[in-house]
Amino acid sequence: MTITRRHCLAGLAAGLPLSLARPARAAAPELTFDDLYSSFSALGLEFSGKVKALTGQPIRMKGFMAPPLKAEAKFFVLTQIPMALCPFCSTDADWPDNILVVYLARKQTFTRPNEPIEARGVLERGSWTDPDTGFVSQLRLRDARYERA
Repeated sequence: MTITRRHCLAGLAAGLPLSLARPARAAAPELTFDDLYSSFSALGLEFSGKVKALTGQPIRMKGFMAPPLKAEAKFFVLTQIPMALCPFCSTDADWPDNILVVYLARKQTFTRPNEPIEARGVLERGSWTDPDTGFVSQLRLRDARYERA
């Protein structure tokens, strides 16, 4: 059998609908503040199974931006409710259960503390101290960005 231009065009035309029928890329899973921890004991907060399963993966989370320490900060704290002051902690033992640190992939203009936002980034868990600020966190989003919710 000889392959002609007509055969090639017919093959391409037949395959085109299949290539367009690919499923859309799935949206990142959403975490809520209620999803973060499964229990609280004398040993502290315990991460939920959902957080453990999504660690290292892109996620999205809605909340409010706490006022940053300084205007040129590379990160902010996402809070469950609007706050007038940033909820910084001295140690991870004091870590509140309704905040998440968001490290931005690139600079963005900060928003008002009462404006709902959605942050997207890669979820990290476990105690970590920021070498620039000394801020200690238990949960973080890395390579993140945010937009109005």
